[in-house]
Amino acid sequence: MPSSRGPLSALLVAGTHSGAGKTTVTIGLIGALRRRGLTVQPFKVGPDFIDPMHHQHASGRPPRNLDGWMLSAQENRASFARGTADADIAVIEGVMGLFDGADAKSDRGSAAQMAKLLGIPVVLVIDAGAMARSAAALIHGYDSFDPDLRLAAVLANRIGGPYHAQMIRDAVAGAVPILGALPRVDDLTVPERHLGLHLPHEAREDYVQRLAELIEEHIDLDLLLETGAIDRPAGAPAIGGEASAADVRLGVARDEAFCFYYTDNLELLRHAGAELIEFSPLRDPVPAGLDGLYIGGGYPELHAATLAENSDTRTTIRELAGTGLPIYAECGGLMYLAEELEVDGETYPMCGVLPLRTKMPAGLTLGYVEIETTGGPFGAGHHARGHVYHHSRIDGEAQTQRSYRVTNNRGEQDAEGFHIGNTLATYIHIHFASAPDLPTSFVHTCRQNRNSTPGGLADNHD
Repeated sequence: MPSSRGPLSALLVAGTHSGAGKTTVTIGLIGALRRRGLTVQPFKVGPDFIDPMHHQHASGRPPRNLDGWMLSAQENRASFARGTADADIAVIEGVMGLFDGADAKSDRGSAAQMAKLLGIPVVLVIDAGAMARSAAALIHGYDSFDPDLRLAAVLANRIGGPYHAQMIRDAVAGAVPILGALPRVDDLTVPERHLGLHLPHEAREDYVQRLAELIEEHIDLDLLLETGAIDRPAGAPAIGGEASAADVRLGVARDEAFCFYYTDNLELLRHAGAELIEFSPLRDPVPAGLDGLYIGGGYPELHAATLAENSDTRTTIRELAGTGLPIYAECGGLMYLAEELEVDGETYPMCGVLPLRTKMPAGLTLGYVEIETTGGPFGAGHHARGHVYHHSRIDGEAQTQRSYRVTNNRGEQDAEGFHIGNTLATYIHIHFASAPDLPTSFVHTCRQNRNSTPGGLADNHD
């Protein structure tokens, strides 16, 4: 077996633009390298949840998000060091185009920023399907745009055949190494929907294996590993520092409807003293003896009828919220806690914890945000960063308190964080590594509420 403390390779797979094929290439590379017996640690630049789920499916390891806007340089470096401590190679998928980020005046939040921050070489995926010599001009532009960036190699995607691939090699003339040329294989493209790619369980069963075989056939993996050789980063402290004893039972809704969770968020909750008890609101009752609930984002709109049919779970969550059980819900979780969810004109009953209705489809809301908490289960005075990305909206005015002051990356301000009792629901996906005091405060609220409740909550439900 390869030594986890031996040499480390790392590559950032970037695209010239969204849709160039970097996710397909990343999944295939992870699968091909794993087939060699290597331990592959996947990362994703940016706030995306769906691409990392595919990375985890291909690698067998928890994925991690790196983000130059939500997280500090120090935390990004620490996350990379933690993730690669027992890995042979890191494969990092970029976001959008190589230089696209939070704004047009800097590289903040971009794949280019992360590559420079971590000292990682870049493999640029180009969609060469409709070009030949023009590929050389494109590659030259990306190579010369930022002299501080190391563009180590290019991978030509959607090639028409061997002659087409040779034309591109001749045009580039070795200015940047061409790692390989992938043919167009339409039946291996993962379909998309309103929030991104279909989830791994919806893809063809053998898609990772087929992509890995495609990579093995057309990519020089030995050259790739050599190109990605870097110094192994110094050890990083455990996330969240010294862990607390796991004395709080925190239910985590996790299934096809609620699947958007950052690995760091779950780890920070564990370090704060939470034992995470996963259950499916689609199929399961609420676990007994919980001290709190965390309901992440996902696709409740695709499973609205099934969620509505599991009325016992919806009723239990509403009753637990009424007893003061701390509940934190993000995006899809907010939709689930509402009274009703309307999807394409059909209305489905939800938990009824929040006096509001949600509706979709609606216009896309997308962007980074910074929050200051003013109350709720997190308490006041915390600052954190996150993002919003949703196609639903609240139908009418939400008659609840607000416990967030929100500023987006354009400087616009608003009040959010819908707060009733110990329930907090929001459209914002917070990255807890931007504010590790938040999960600590939430777990403390769960512990405090349990200790102040006569007899506890353990026997309130089965």
